Amino acid sequence: MVVDQGSAEHADRLFHALADATRREIVSLTLTGEHSVSDLARRFPMSFAAVQKHVAVLEGAGLVTKRRQGREQRVRGNADALREVHRLLDELAAVWRGRIERMAAILAAPDPADDKPADNERVDGREHAHDRDRREEGS
Repeated sequence: MVVDQGSAEHADRLFHALADATRREIVSLTLTGEHSVSDLARRFPMSFAAVQKHVAVLEGAGLVTKRRQGREQRVRGNADALREVHRLLDELAAVWRGRIERMAAILAAPDPADDKPADNERVDGREHAHDRDRREEGS
């Protein structure tokens, strides 16, 4: 799983960027081909500046790349970054599968306390010494 601080911060940036529906849609669009930020802004019911901010978050996470072509900013999705997200999710799933399997094993294991007679039970028709002591104390 994620080991060092830099890897953890990178994973946080990836998942934060993908936590927003608009950003996920931008990634999806830009994986099929390069788009200008202006083209992207026309697709969403928000300001150009808001779309620029979304693109900046995606770029910071490495999910898209930007390049300037004349006066336009062109955006392209980064499939390698999505493969990394997939790998991280697979690792998380494996960790949780292992935890669930261990919990299931613990829950399925017989409880050693179930094999011991209860305090007030008789074993082979005889009462326990501590039950006899309690009875005698009460008399």
